[in-house]
Amino acid sequence: MAHERKLRIAAVGDELLAGNGDPRALGWFGRVLARTPREEVVLESYVLAAPEEGTEGLAARWEGETMRRFAAGYENRLVIGLSGRDIAFGVSPARSRLNVANILDTAQQNSAEVFVVGPPPTLDPAQNRRLAELNTAFADVTTRRNYYYVDTFSPLLNHEQWRTDLAGNAGAPGQAGYGLIAWLVLHRGWFPWLRLPQPQ
Repeated sequence: MAHERKLRIAAVGDELLAGNGDPRALGWFGRVLARTPREEVVLESYVLAAPEEGTEGLAARWEGETMRRFAAGYENRLVIGLSGRDIAFGVSPARSRLNVANILDTAQQNSAEVFVVGPPPTLDPAQNRRLAELNTAFADVTTRRNYYYVDTFSPLLNHEQWRTDLAGNAGAPGQAGYGLIAWLVLHRGWFPWLRLPQPQ
């Protein structure tokens, strides 16, 4: 075990990252970590969530908070859980895209490998039309830099279980909703990103 890998994952995002509203208090990130094998790796994770945060707030704070958790001798990883909050704040998709691009480029300069999870859909059709545009912008800016991007919006938009969960939780995900996001993350690049074997 002398060559055991050491990973530190810092995760930034809004209240969904923190698992607010989940009776099991795991959220999607906790569920993903629980399914991540530890036989070949020492894994430390740090959740740095801020409620109701858009890309402007995220861009302003992520570096100072995550760099305090990263260390020499570790593979330093950054998980970004993006929200659709920019819509409510009146931030243009172009500006949102630029904010994310700046985060990704600075992370690369700091040798942190990045994994991005996009915003999930709501029950509001008008909001979802704007979220679709934002999701496309986020996906494009991320994949152009050869980072993993998990589109949660498209697969969950008309997903009956997702919509039922939101309807029963005042528009926020509960246990089922967080489970669906976690499933998407686990099956859209999580294990290759960590260079770990996918559990059977």
